[in-house]
Amino acid sequence: MWVDSVTDWLAKLSIEPTALTQLIVALGLIALVAIVTHFILHHLVRRVMERLAGSAQHIWNRALFEKQLFKRLSFIVQALIVQVQAQHWLEPGSVSLLLINSLTQLWILIFSVLVLFVILDVLLELSQYSRATRELPLRGIFQGIKLATIVLAAVIAISILIGKSPLILFSGLGAMTAVLLLVFKDPLMGLVAGIQLSANKMLSVGDWLEMSRYGADGAVVDINLTTVKVQNWDNTITTIPTYALISDSFKNWRGMQESGGRRIMRGVRIDVSSVRFLTPEDINALRKSSLLNSYIEQRLAEVERYNTEHDLDLSSPLNGRRLTNIGTFRAYLAAYLKTHPRIHQQMIMMVRQLEATSEGVPIQVYAFTNTTAWVEYEGIQADLFDHVLAVMPVFGLRLHQSPTGHDIRQIKLSIDKEDRSGVDR
Repeated sequence: MWVDSVTDWLAKLSIEPTALTQLIVALGLIALVAIVTHFILHHLVRRVMERLAGSAQHIWNRALFEKQLFKRLSFIVQALIVQVQAQHWLEPGSVSLLLINSLTQLWILIFSVLVLFVILDVLLELSQYSRATRELPLRGIFQGIKLATIVLAAVIAISILIGKSPLILFSGLGAMTAVLLLVFKDPLMGLVAGIQLSANKMLSVGDWLEMSRYGADGAVVDINLTTVKVQNWDNTITTIPTYALISDSFKNWRGMQESGGRRIMRGVRIDVSSVRFLTPEDINALRKSSLLNSYIEQRLAEVERYNTEHDLDLSSPLNGRRLTNIGTFRAYLAAYLKTHPRIHQQMIMMVRQLEATSEGVPIQVYAFTNTTAWVEYEGIQADLFDHVLAVMPVFGLRLHQSPTGHDIRQIKLSIDKEDRSGVDR
C-alpha cells in the first residue's frame, strides 16, 4: 500500500519511482511530520502548559513544569510518531527501517529514564514540605534508584544495538556481580547506611551534628547516597561518608533542640584560704538578702538544736556545727537559679562542689536555659556568671587565680623597696 501511494505521487510529479527516490520521499515525509510535531508540542502546547502551571496553586504542578517533565515527554511522543511513520512509509525489513527503529527505541529509552529522574526530583522537592518525609533518606534512596535505572537502561540499550534479547545480557551479568559490587561499593554502603539512619531516627537534614573525627560541628544540610554534608558554624562544609555514621560514633544535638532547654555546666574555683565559718556579723549582713533569709533562719535553728542536744563546748571551732561562707554561697546560687527568669525550672538544676585541687575548690552551676538559641544561651550564661563573680566578695570568698607576670613584678618591686628602705636606715 505504501509503495503504491508513493509511486502514484511520484508519477504525478513526473519523477521516475525508483527505490532511492521512494526512500528519499519517505524520509522527507517522516522529517516533515517530525518538524511539525516538534513545533506544535514545543511552541504551542508548551506555552499553554506554562501558562497553566504559572497560575496553578498546587506546588507539585509548578514543580513538574520547572523540572521540564512536559518537554521530555514531548520528545518521547515525537519518537513514537517517527517510529509509526517509519513502519508505514518504509519497506518492512529494510535496513533504513531497522536503523530508524533502533534509533527511536534508544531515543525513547533515554527520555524515559530522564522522565523518571524528573519524577524522583519532584517527589524529593515535595518531601521537604512535610516533616515526616523530610526525616527520611529519600535523596539517597532516589539516587540508588537512578543508579540502578542507568545500569538497566545501559543493558537494554546494548541489547537494542546488537539486536539481542536483554535477558541474554542479564544472564551474563552473574559473572560480573563481584566486579559490580566492587565498583558500586560506596553507593551500596551509603544506601544501606541511609536506610539505617532513617529507620533508627539517628539523623535527618537540619540536625546539629558533631563528629570530631571528621572535624564536623554544625547543621546537616544534605544526606545523599554516598556523603553527608555538614555546614559548620564557621560556614565551612565538611563531607562525611554516609556509612561512617553507622560504623563510627557521633553526637546529634536534636534532643537538646527539641527539649527547649540548653545546658549550663560551668563553675568557678574558690581560693581555699578564703573558706571559713560565718561570724555573727556576716550572718546579720546576709540575713538582709531576700533569697537567703529563710535559708539562714532554718539552718541556724537546725544548728542550734543540734549543738544544744549534744551539749557541745562552742568556744572551740572544732566543736559543734556552724555555717560556712562557701556553703551559704552555694545555697544563695541555688535560690538565685530558682528565681532566674531565663532558667528552665522543669529541668535539672543544682549547684555542686567538686573535688578540691591545687587550683582551688570548684563550685559548679548545673542548669538549663529556657532557650536553645546559641546567641541567647551565651548571653544568659555570661550574665549569670557575671553575677556569680560579683557576689563572691559578699561572702568573703576569693576567686582562685594563678600569679601573673604583673603579680611577680609587684612582688619584686615590694622586695626591692624594702631592701632600699633597709639600706637608707
